[in-house]
Amino acid sequence: MKRNALALSIKLAMTGAVAGTLVACGGSGGSSGSGTSSGTSVGAVSGFGSVYVNGTRFSTNGSVESDDGFEREDQLRKGMILKVDGDWDDRGEGRADRIRYDDTLRGPVSGMSWDDAARSGTLTLLGQTIALDSKTVFRGATPTALAANPQGYRVRISAWRLDDGSFRASYVGARAIGLEFDDDNEVEIEGIVANLDTSAETFTINGFPVDYTSATGDDDFSLDDLANGLAVEVEGRLSGGVIIAEEIDDEDDLFDDNDDVEISGTIYDFDAASQQFSINGVTVRVTSGTEFDDIGRNSLADGVFVKVEGDFRNGVLVAEEIEGQESDAELDGRIESIDLTDESLMVSGVRVQLTGNTLIDDDDDDDDDRRSRVQDIQSLSVGDYLEIEGRQRNSGGGFLEAFSIEREDDDDDDDYELEARASAVGPVSITLMNLEILLNGYSTSGATAGSRVEAEYMMTAGGQYQLTEDLEIDDDDTDDDNDDSNDSDNDDSDD
Repeated sequence: MKRNALALSIKLAMTGAVAGTLVACGGSGGSSGSGTSSGTSVGAVSGFGSVYVNGTRFSTNGSVESDDGFEREDQLRKGMILKVDGDWDDRGEGRADRIRYDDTLRGPVSGMSWDDAARSGTLTLLGQTIALDSKTVFRGATPTALAANPQGYRVRISAWRLDDGSFRASYVGARAIGLEFDDDNEVEIEGIVANLDTSAETFTINGFPVDYTSATGDDDFSLDDLANGLAVEVEGRLSGGVIIAEEIDDEDDLFDDNDDVEISGTIYDFDAASQQFSINGVTVRVTSGTEFDDIGRNSLADGVFVKVEGDFRNGVLVAEEIEGQESDAELDGRIESIDLTDESLMVSGVRVQLTGNTLIDDDDDDDDDRRSRVQDIQSLSVGDYLEIEGRQRNSGGGFLEAFSIEREDDDDDDDYELEARASAVGPVSITLMNLEILLNGYSTSGATAGSRVEAEYMMTAGGQYQLTEDLEIDDDDTDDDNDDSNDSDNDDSDD
């Protein structure tokens, strides 16, 4: 397909700040209306100008608190998990009184695997396993380069801790061995103290040995308070496969009592009987009054990525709303048109809606990482080939709400791919969201309306779309998934 065959309609209606409309399909939290929350928001940076966290654009004074060499907002990168104290409203606007960042892990890489087609892999350092996926932002080296020579790099990682002590990376910043980060300590690890020996002054974190004979307590933490089961952060240096600790601190409480709170992360320690689970060390309690968005109550489970909003009381986050943030649709294709007024794209026949949660990235983007949110959107051009993950929406004829957009600068592929639920299957075509694809002699055997399918297709010279292979049906599709999709439809009424 030649680019001049694309629909070249671009509305260049510029606004001073795009954040006001970015929340139309899922931005910031809070109840409906124009309510304001005051408390703490914990989540990954999705954009700048000032800082976007959990779909809210927080205005800042430019300063950052950190023990890891960060002092200014312009040192932050997309994907870094921040703790933001301040106020925010339901329109997606907020004010940050205080921003804090800390590395989760830092040190030399010992191994890494990466599947570029699946956009997933694992990385190991300091004996810890870190899951990598399409939500992980890489800086300093591409995942392919890291996997090709893992021992040639040291990394700093911002990640969510999982139930088994492993991690799910939101950000991986790499530097070649010999180049240091702006921090006094070579390595950092966080986790649960085990095998504590107060005589030898040693313990382990998820199996990795720590020697604290020369360590000091950071802030107000006393080494006398070390105990098995305590969550700590350790910084120091490596010697013979042992961390020689220089500083040890217990993990700070993320929230204060009676805070309005929002936090994104992966569920672990889910207990269906007590209706409780954990996110990044925070206990969450689900009540009969908890509202659900894009996820059903019965779909809560370990490993599911969610955003929780509520009140922090007596050390527990009482959930007012739980929003599912796992992708259920994927699209690889070319931009055909851009509407900056609505912050939406037409990509290979599919309408794609951007929100304040949408992470826009390039496959080799490093120098442009400090682009503002407005510049991120304006950097997209008709003809760009994108890989998009997000949530299928069925209102308004159907569209894809984008969680992440990655531009493939050198991709000359004019074959497109869409994974989503079919809205209609007929004798000559199949419809996915707002896109009708001609069968072109290929099979849709077994597919019905509601089936999750994978379609590979292309645009014809006449501007239609047609399959280029037999339709694939997701064999793991379940009724629970259908329930969640229905929840999404109900919540789309305001879009």
